[in-house]
Amino acid sequence: MAAGAGIVLIDTGAHVPGSLLQLERALDHAGSTLEDVQLVACTHAHADHWGQAGPICNRAGCELWMHPNHSHAVEALSDPEGAVARRLEVARQSGVSEAVLRRYAGQIREPPSGVAELIEPDRDLVAGVEIATDLGTWTVYETPGHAPSHVCLFQPERRLLLSGDHLLGRISLYYDYGWTPDPVGEFGNSLDVVDRLGARLCLAGHGRPFVDVRRHLEGNRALVRERLAAVAAALSEKPRTAVEMVPEVYREPLTPVNAAWLLTQTLCYLRHLELAGTVTRVPGSPAHRWRRA
Repeated sequence: MAAGAGIVLIDTGAHVPGSLLQLERALDHAGSTLEDVQLVACTHAHADHWGQAGPICNRAGCELWMHPNHSHAVEALSDPEGAVARRLEVARQSGVSEAVLRRYAGQIREPPSGVAELIEPDRDLVAGVEIATDLGTWTVYETPGHAPSHVCLFQPERRLLLSGDHLLGRISLYYDYGWTPDPVGEFGNSLDVVDRLGARLCLAGHGRPFVDVRRHLEGNRALVRERLAAVAAALSEKPRTAVEMVPEVYREPLTPVNAAWLLTQTLCYLRHLELAGTVTRVPGSPAHRWRRA
C-alpha cells in the first residue's frame, strides 16, 4: 500500500529459491522497488507470510511489525531439534505407530523452513495499533485461532479488511496445535471480532478479494460446528485415537500427504470438546485415546 513517498508491505511470502526476485518483479509492475518499503507488517508468523521479512527489512532499512506471540514459528529456527521432537510427540499422541514415526523423523530433520532468517519485530502488532497509508489509517485487531500471532487490519472509512489467513476466499480451516489453550475457541471468538467490523470487501492472504464477508464468516462457523459434531460422533461407540478418527471425520483416508494437517486439526477439536466437558482422555498410553465424557 502506498504511504507517502514509499509503501507499506503487508506480508512477504515464503523464502524459497527465486522468491525475492519474484517479489521485486511484482513491485516493479506496481511502480515500486524493495527500497521503497517503509514498513513490513505481517498478519501472522507462518512462513508464507513472514518468511522474507529479514532480507526485505535489510534491503529497505525498514522495521518489521508483527504480533509478539510468535514462538510457534521461531522454534524451528532457534531450536530445530526441539521442533522435531514436538512434531514427533504430536504424532505419537495422535496414535501414529513407532515404525511410521521412525520414517517420519528422517524426513523432517532438515525440511525447507521457508524463512530466510530469524528476525524479531521492531514493534508488537497488537490490538489498537494503527498503520497510516494513503488509503487511510488501518487498525489492528487480534484474531488468534489459525495462528497465535494472527491479526487482521481494518480500514473503517472504506470498510476494507486485510484478513491474512483468518478468512480466505474458500472455507479452509487450520489451527496451530499446542501453543494456546483452545485454538478452536479462539478462532470462533476471532470470527465474532471481524463480524462486528462490518467489512464490505475482504483482501485475503490467498485467493481473490471477495465482498460477501458475512457469508464467509457463517461458512467458517458452520464448518467448525460440523467438524466438532463429527469428532464427537466418532467417539460414540468406543475410545479412539486421532489416527482412528480421521477417516470418519473428514471422509478421506489418512495419508503421508494430509496426516500433519488433519491430525493437528483433530487434536484441536478434541481439546475444545475436552474443555467443554464433552470428551475426556483415557489415561495410560503414549497414544491418547479419547472417549465421550
